[in-house]
Amino acid sequence: MKDFSIEVHGAHAYDATGAISEPIYLSATFRHPGFRQSTGYDYGRVANPTRGELESAMTMLERGGCTWAMSSGMAAINIVFMLLSAGDHVIFSNDLYGGTVRLANEVYARYGIEATYVDTSDLAAVRAALRPSTKLIYIETPSNPMMIISDIRALADLAHDAGALLAVDNTFLSPHFQKPLTLGADLVLHSGTKYLCGHNDVIAGFLTVAENHDALAERIQRLVVSSGPNLSSMDAWLMLRSLKTLGVRVERQAATAKRIAEWLGTQRHVTQVYYPGLLSHPGYELQCQQATGFGGMVSFKVESAELAQEILGRLKLIAFAESLGGVESLLTYPKVQTHAEMPEELMRATGLDDKLLRLSVGLEDAEDLMEDLDQALNA
Repeated sequence: MKDFSIEVHGAHAYDATGAISEPIYLSATFRHPGFRQSTGYDYGRVANPTRGELESAMTMLERGGCTWAMSSGMAAINIVFMLLSAGDHVIFSNDLYGGTVRLANEVYARYGIEATYVDTSDLAAVRAALRPSTKLIYIETPSNPMMIISDIRALADLAHDAGALLAVDNTFLSPHFQKPLTLGADLVLHSGTKYLCGHNDVIAGFLTVAENHDALAERIQRLVVSSGPNLSSMDAWLMLRSLKTLGVRVERQAATAKRIAEWLGTQRHVTQVYYPGLLSHPGYELQCQQATGFGGMVSFKVESAELAQEILGRLKLIAFAESLGGVESLLTYPKVQTHAEMPEELMRATGLDDKLLRLSVGLEDAEDLMEDLDQALNA
């Protein structure tokens, strides 16, 4: 099936009632037919029918082997880190969500996990950073918030030649636009709170493993059952409902984002625009090769930090708020909000500074959004 059909129907098998909407199974435990007999559901932390339907739909969308729906994107990232052992080495994109960096530097570094941050769009830099102990390359593409594009297929080859895994945070594009597992990645992650939810009302995360990775899937299943990061059945049902409109939402958001990015490039107070759908973006051609869209995220710099902060207070339609991917447009100040704990040397390396703003384009009328940005820029 094509993506739009998967998003609407998933793997939904109708029950005896013929219910179009997947039922919400709120039971924490399930009755056994007899001794050593099971329906396939024993305890809600291990398996739940509603969550299982969501996980099947995500597996189909990502063209993967199996998926785990979790309580947050950070829970999914944590499970990936739990695959590592003391003495293992990880290569990270140097432009990365601040929470991922915090988890690596403040938590897993205490357990002997070593990390190197490099520009993963530079294959030579990644190759130079590889060690015999490298077990994981972890990237975001496009990256948050500088929109750096990394070559998934080439990085998968580098990782596998070194005996390592490639994990891709696919939050910014969603599986509707990009399918890293089909390009050789071993693991794909999402903050489901963002585009997959799309309505700013559910905190969720997803981890999908590639097909034919049975041993890896078994290890992840053991970690998930043991640590209990599972998504609740009610939130799983809400996510199923959100997936039905994923394609129509993200395609509209991407179209509007491109218009706004082009418009921002003409504004006298804007000094730089970061959007992979612009021909001037250094990763444009690569993005066209490995994805079917450019997403709804636009970062841009203005003339001064003072102006950036003033813009945030002048907004009328767009909300000054953290997060992204919802139907409402949000403007974020990464240096203080999403990336406040990012080491200064990493921000300097990527150009993330106090003049940068990150716009998550929603479903409002494009003209209305540009009018709001215009008055905020030029008040």
